[in-house]
Formats: sequence, structure tokens, C-alpha cells
Amino acid sequence: MAVKTAVQKPLAAFWQKAEDFKLLVKLRLTLTVVFTSVMAYLIAVPGPASGLGIAVLCLGGFLVTAAANILNQVLEKDFDRLMKRTANRPLATGRMKVADAVLMAGLMSMVGITALAFFNPWTAFFGTLALVSYAFLYTPLKRISPIAVAVGAIPGALPTLIGAAAAEGYISALGLTLFTIQFFWQFPHFWSIAWLGKEDYELAGYKLLPGPEGQKEKYTGLQSFLYALVLIPVGFLPLSLGVAGWVATSCIVVSSIFFTYLGWRLYRNNDRKSALHLMFFSFVYIPLVLGVLLLDQI
Repeated sequence: MAVKTAVQKPLAAFWQKAEDFKLLVKLRLTLTVVFTSVMAYLIAVPGPASGLGIAVLCLGGFLVTAAANILNQVLEKDFDRLMKRTANRPLATGRMKVADAVLMAGLMSMVGITALAFFNPWTAFFGTLALVSYAFLYTPLKRISPIAVAVGAIPGALPTLIGAAAAEGYISALGLTLFTIQFFWQFPHFWSIAWLGKEDYELAGYKLLPGPEGQKEKYTGLQSFLYALVLIPVGFLPLSLGVAGWVATSCIVVSSIFFTYLGWRLYRNNDRKSALHLMFFSFVYIPLVLGVLLLDQI
């Protein structure tokens, strides 16, 4: 029994450290960011994709995104304790020291930006811009004004521009188009999540929903609808650039129309069910659009 306990304790400690690391870097979010960047790279790359290039992009994207998420939690640890969804984070609970987290973020950011610089100065610049704007602009603005959502949409959309720049070596119309799609997508995506977690966010003093007091949920539905509506004409941009045919364009535009319809439903019904439908489809929308564009290149 004593031997079993001696083995179990370090094993339990290891799994707790692993779980804390996942929470600290927001692993699912970070992997999603890497996915969009790699997809943009594959869409934009002229000729066969480089395995080494993909690996370096994954490394750089993961480390920079993880560093931004760590700094976000360092700055918000006292507020994370107030929300159910974040109360168990390692910095909020005290399982990890702030100094250790800052050191980790510093090392990750240096290695990650260096990896992105392997491609060209643009990828390193946009990686740095994403990290700084997310951690030091978006994060503090969340407690000041809903404008934080627009500010946060910039670093949120930069991974596609980074992936395209890594493939092409410059800021192209294709890269800007992918950035634009992901930029406008983020508003209904984030606001559906914020609509569902309104009470939790308010406990931490976050001001994320637009509109006047007493009408924020309804106004959030309207804004979600309007931003999703912009994605319909934007969906024709790849066709105009010659990087997508009519079949791919039709898939993108139909998806955008359905996304817009779900935003309209949230505005009209102003209920949890509609917010859930909008949120769940938002998780599908970006992989669907990028996947269709990639398939059209094959």
C-alpha cells in the first residue's frame, strides 16, 4: 500500500501540472489559432507546401499564442477568481506563481517570434503585434468598454494573415481577405459566447456587451446579425481574386447567409437557445470556409 501511494502521489502531481499547463495556455484556443494559421499557409502557398515550413509555423504560432494567453491570465488573475468558468485557473487558485508564469510567457514569446522570423519580417511583426495587442490592449479594455471586442478582433484575425505572409513573403490581397473574413466572424462568435456568459462576465466587471443598460442582450443580437451580414459580400472576395471557383464561393456565401440568419434569430428571439445555435455554428464557420478554399486549390 505504501509503495502504491508513493507512486500515485507523483503521478497525480504530474497530471495536475499538465492540466494547469493546458489551462494556462488555453490549449484548445491556442490549437485553434494554429489551425487557422496553417490553413491560411496551405491556401496561400505557391506550389507544394514545405513540411519544415508548416512545423515552424506551428511552433511559432503555438508559442506566441500561448504567451499571449499566459499574460492575459497574469493580468486577470484577480478577476478570474470571480467567475465560475475561470475560477480554477492555476494563477487564480494560486497553484502557480505569477513570476513563473511571466518567465514562461517571456521565453515562449522570444522563441515563438524568432520562429516566425524564420519566414520573413512580416510574420515576426504580426506575431508581435498579435501578442502585444491581445495582452496589453484587449485585456485591460475588457473592463472599460465593449470596444475591447473590436480591438481583440485584430489579434484574433492576425493568424490567417501570418499564415498567408509566411507562404507568400508579403502582405497580399489573399492574406488581407482571409484576415477580413476572420475579423468580421469574431463579432457574432464572441458576442454569442458573451451573451450566454453575461452574468459571469458581469461578476468580474467586464463590459463586453454593446448597447444601453437593460437592452444589451437585444442589442448584442442586432450587432451579431449586422457583422455576420458583412460576411456575405466578403465571401465573394476569393472569387474576385481568382483563388476560388463558383462552387467554393457558393459554399462560403451560403454558410455566411445561414450565419447571418442565426444572428437575426438571436436578435428576434433574444433567448439562450438562439445564442447557443449561433455560438455552435460559429465554431464550424471558419474551418468550413478555410477548408473549402483549401480544397479548391487541390
